[in-house]
Amino acid sequence: MVHAIRIHEHGGPEVLRWDEIEVGEPGSGQVRIRQTAVGLNYIDTYHRSGAYKLPDLPAVIGMAGTGVVEALGPDVTTLKVGDRVGYAMSIGAYAESRLIAADRLVPLPSWLDEQATAATLLQGLTAQYLLRSTHVVQPGDTILVQAAAGGVGLLLCSWARHLGATVIGTVGSAEKAELAKAHGCHHTIDYTRENFVTRVKDLTDGQGVPVVYDGVGKTTFLDGLDCLRPRGLMVLFGAASGAPAPLDLGLLAAKGSLYVTRPTLATYTAKREDLMASAADLFDAVKNGGVTFTVNQRFALKDTAEAHRALEARATTGSTVLVP
Repeated sequence: MVHAIRIHEHGGPEVLRWDEIEVGEPGSGQVRIRQTAVGLNYIDTYHRSGAYKLPDLPAVIGMAGTGVVEALGPDVTTLKVGDRVGYAMSIGAYAESRLIAADRLVPLPSWLDEQATAATLLQGLTAQYLLRSTHVVQPGDTILVQAAAGGVGLLLCSWARHLGATVIGTVGSAEKAELAKAHGCHHTIDYTRENFVTRVKDLTDGQGVPVVYDGVGKTTFLDGLDCLRPRGLMVLFGAASGAPAPLDLGLLAAKGSLYVTRPTLATYTAKREDLMASAADLFDAVKNGGVTFTVNQRFALKDTAEAHRALEARATTGSTVLVP
């Protein structure tokens, strides 16, 4: 028997329970991994609260982790016992050991730290598709990153700068401004003290930016549209402050024939070949210095409720790892 964090009902952090579970043997297409680290991501709070409904309870939540392969299903040929692996977007991560589909696992290069990878992999793959597929950032672009000191935000800042873009980022404090700058953000805007639309227009000589990356949602979405230049793209990839109100599509015409997309990592990595290509691009960026995998907070897995409280209070910066 091993332990896992499970929810028996939806609600606040108090519904997270440290339960004993039985993992069992891997079936067709599966492996069993002993987890070495688990990532904390905002999507976990949506599963816990019921904002994203789960089909069956009780359930182990969590979407990303790293571990070592312990056992193989009968038809698995791409991995072997002892391999170091990582994954993202596979629910069931908050556990000491788990079963998982082999085709969702990414072999880890020997030089990658497992805790930092677990904390950052989902966010890193998110940054990869946002910068390299949703809008292909080019040298000379100026982009806006909402919540630039968050986990995805810091990766977007550092990677976009490495790609030759000028990065404007919104933050909620002077401390977070310094953190964003240390990760490549050229211009920070403290939204508690400044109007970010006015500042973006000032920084772009009134032109606006070609793309806004927004993982905040309700409190930033509409104003973010006013930061775009004509035919610009609003990329809403999260909703930390809640979902935006329904959008009158006429606004997109009135504000300059704008585009809006609501992408997900699950879609961009649904095919095995896309997952592997995205991971390879991300790991290459880490190796070449464009992206840094770091851990800013560590919690014991059994203390996941405390980690959720800190995340939802915006008391964390960058990436957080849960250690079994």
